[in-house]
Amino acid sequence: MDYIHNTIESLKHSSPAQCEFYQAVEEVLDSLQPLFAKTPAYQQQAIIERMVEPERQLMFRVPWLDDQGNIHVNKGYRIEFNSALGPYKGGLRFHPSVNASIIKFLGFEQIFKNALTGLPLGSGKGGANFDPKGRSDHEIMRFCQSYMTELYRHIGPVTDVPAGDIGVGGKEIGYLFGQYKRLTARYEGVLTGKNILWGGSLVRTEATGYGVVYFANYILQDRNSELKGKRCLVSGSGNVAIHVMEKLYQLGAIPVACSDSKGTLYHQAGIDLSVIKQLKLHKRESLTAYLESHQDADYVERDAYPEDGHAIWRLRADAAFPCATQNELNEDDAKALLANGCELVCEGANMPSTKQAVECFISANIAYGPSKAANAGGVATSQLEMAQNASMQNWSFAQVDEKLQHIMKHIFDTASNTAAEFDHPGNLLLGANIAGFRRVADAMIEQGVV
Repeated sequence: MDYIHNTIESLKHSSPAQCEFYQAVEEVLDSLQPLFAKTPAYQQQAIIERMVEPERQLMFRVPWLDDQGNIHVNKGYRIEFNSALGPYKGGLRFHPSVNASIIKFLGFEQIFKNALTGLPLGSGKGGANFDPKGRSDHEIMRFCQSYMTELYRHIGPVTDVPAGDIGVGGKEIGYLFGQYKRLTARYEGVLTGKNILWGGSLVRTEATGYGVVYFANYILQDRNSELKGKRCLVSGSGNVAIHVMEKLYQLGAIPVACSDSKGTLYHQAGIDLSVIKQLKLHKRESLTAYLESHQDADYVERDAYPEDGHAIWRLRADAAFPCATQNELNEDDAKALLANGCELVCEGANMPSTKQAVECFISANIAYGPSKAANAGGVATSQLEMAQNASMQNWSFAQVDEKLQHIMKHIFDTASNTAAEFDHPGNLLLGANIAGFRRVADAMIEQGVV
């Protein structure tokens, strides 16, 4: 379609060298062709041209002192992408890989993810090319304080509400919130992912991982199956991966593999989650230490498949949950999963599968849960935290978990019904993209050219 091709080419000219951003945009636009054919008003109103350009892009320096008194300077970002449905909402990522392309792809994905929840949320994303690994608590605190010293003037509980992402957990949120409160003299729900002691929500820590598993089970139930008894591969070993494995066990499935930046851990008997939590959440050690207490497990170094893929996706299993980072699962990985009998891929990370890998899954008609639908539980529970802050209430774990399950069911039903509406039953990627886009686009049209 010339319109879509021309839009992407124009974007490459106006936003050069942002490959991850182009990939995210192209995936969505390809899915939207049936919608444009049915509703030409979206093209006439230049919705795509308006949607791919953020409403506001902030870039700023973040100077800070290390424990030896040396000065460091990092680059900070906050991309406020779209506010048609509500205040900007999306996490902050602190990782050395962060650049404008990464932040913009994440912010663009957030538009559709937030829209799918049915909640009043706009989209944003932010972060910095700062690596908290190996830094002391004092160094992390000084960095967070410097970052917030610039960011605070652009955010607010009904304006822009950041949360955590890779490299930004409870500790970092605490330091960021403390500096915001210090600068503004206001105690308000400007950040989500806070400690339950001072405005956080129960289930927020678990929400993304739990939501991915709930979504996966809804897909299987729609196909007259279930997760119970299935052997599962879960990439990553951070917060999302850990809580995916936790919920898999609760639903009777068996996670047999996980990974970290150095390699893949495989335990045929099932991953001992208590050991993983101790290693990753408390000691922050490599997964190789798992072998000290479980000699029947195996660990494969990261470079075992340097040319054509990744070790974790070469293991035999019924289901795969990519929960590490973008583009971690390529076409060769997808073919290996399918050859080994994998019947479900449900994404916990943002855009973890390449375009070619996704095409393999859809062509094979396996159960495929795209990230913008499957991992929306985190942002959904962030909105529940915002609601609790606004009303000065605390809901129980069971209350929030029940709301999370309802939201994930709503997302699945919306994507599934939309896919069927456009004659692609079972294609949840197409359904999620069209449903999310349509909700935002209709709001933009009603609000005029802004």
